[in-house]
Amino acid sequence: MDYMKAVVFHGNGDLRFESVPRPQIINSTDALVRVTTSTICGSDIHIKHHGEAMRIKSGNIIGHEFVGIVEQVGDQVGSFTPGERVAVACAFSCGECFYCRKGFPSQCRQGSVFGGSGKLDNRGAHAEYVRVPFAAKTMQKIPKSLTDEDVLFVGDILSTGYYGAERGEVKAGDTVVVIGSGPVGMCAMISARLFGAEQIIAVDLDNHRLGVALEQGIADNVVNPHLEDPLKIIKDLTEGRGADVVIEAVGSKSSFEAAFNYIRPGGTVSLLGVYTMGVDFPINQYWRKNLAVKMGLVEVTHMNLLIELIKDGRINTNFLISHVLPFAEIMKGYEIFENRMDFALKVVLKL
Repeated sequence: MDYMKAVVFHGNGDLRFESVPRPQIINSTDALVRVTTSTICGSDIHIKHHGEAMRIKSGNIIGHEFVGIVEQVGDQVGSFTPGERVAVACAFSCGECFYCRKGFPSQCRQGSVFGGSGKLDNRGAHAEYVRVPFAAKTMQKIPKSLTDEDVLFVGDILSTGYYGAERGEVKAGDTVVVIGSGPVGMCAMISARLFGAEQIIAVDLDNHRLGVALEQGIADNVVNPHLEDPLKIIKDLTEGRGADVVIEAVGSKSSFEAAFNYIRPGGTVSLLGVYTMGVDFPINQYWRKNLAVKMGLVEVTHMNLLIELIKDGRINTNFLISHVLPFAEIMKGYEIFENRMDFALKVVLKL
C-alpha cells in the first residue's frame, strides 16, 4: 500500500501531521489529483477546536482549499486528462439530485466538503493526493497564463465572498458594510465592487487588515469598533438610513448583532460566518424593518466565471498571500495562521 503525508483530526485540539494510505479511484466519476498548492482556511481552525461538535470524525484528513495536477481519471470524468492543472471546489456534489438541480449543491445528499464530514473516506486536501468525486463537476481547468496562486482561492474563499455579495443582492450604487476584514471578508468586498457597490465600509478590530482593505482599494471607509462608533459612521455616510447590504464574515454573537444594527429598513443581511454556537435573535426589534436575511454554506457554482475574471485582470487576490511554506511545514503554517503571526492573512503550502 502506498502512503502519503496529511493533516489528520484526532479530536478537538488534536491535529497531527502523519502518514496515511494514499487514496485510490473508487468510482468512474472520480479523479485522483496530486496537490501542488493548498492553503489553510478559517474553517480549518474551527474544525481544529470544535470538530467534534461539527461531526468531524477522528481520523479525518482536513483541508479543502487547493489546486493540483490530475494524476488519474475514471471512465466518466469528461474532458479531463492526466497532467492537466485544475482548481478544485471546496465541496463536491452529484449535480443531478433535487438540491443540485435547485441550485443548492451544498445540500446534495451524495456531497460534502472535502475533509468535512467523513463522506470522502475521511480525506481532505491537506494531503499530497486527493480523490475528487464527481470530478467533471468539481474541477475547473487552469489557463496556462495563470499560476496556482492566481486561482488558489476560487474554490472556496473567493467563491464564498462572491456568494455573499450575490445573496446580498448588491446593486449598482449600494452602500455595503462588510463585517470582518479577514480573507473571506476581503473577497466579499472585491465581489461587492463587481456587483456595482458604490461605497464599501469595512468593520474590523484589526487595524492592519483594515489598512490592507484601504490600500488595495476594496474598501472606501474602514471602522474599528474599539476606536469609533460604527453605527454613527454608517448612518453619517448614508443620510441616516444604514447600509443597503450588510455582509457578515465573522460568525460571532457580536458580529451577528452588529449586522442587524447596521442594516437599513428594506435592506439585506448576508451571513457568511461559520457559526459554531447559537445566537439570540430579538425578532420583535427587527420584523418591522422588512429585512431579507440570507445565510448558509457557499454554493461553489461560479468557479469558471471567477477564473475568467482573474484571467481578464478584473480580480486579483494574490495580495492575500502573506506566507508561503513547504507542505512539510504545514503545522507551523497552522500556528502562524491561527495566531495571525507577522500579520498573517493566508498561509500557502507548496508541494
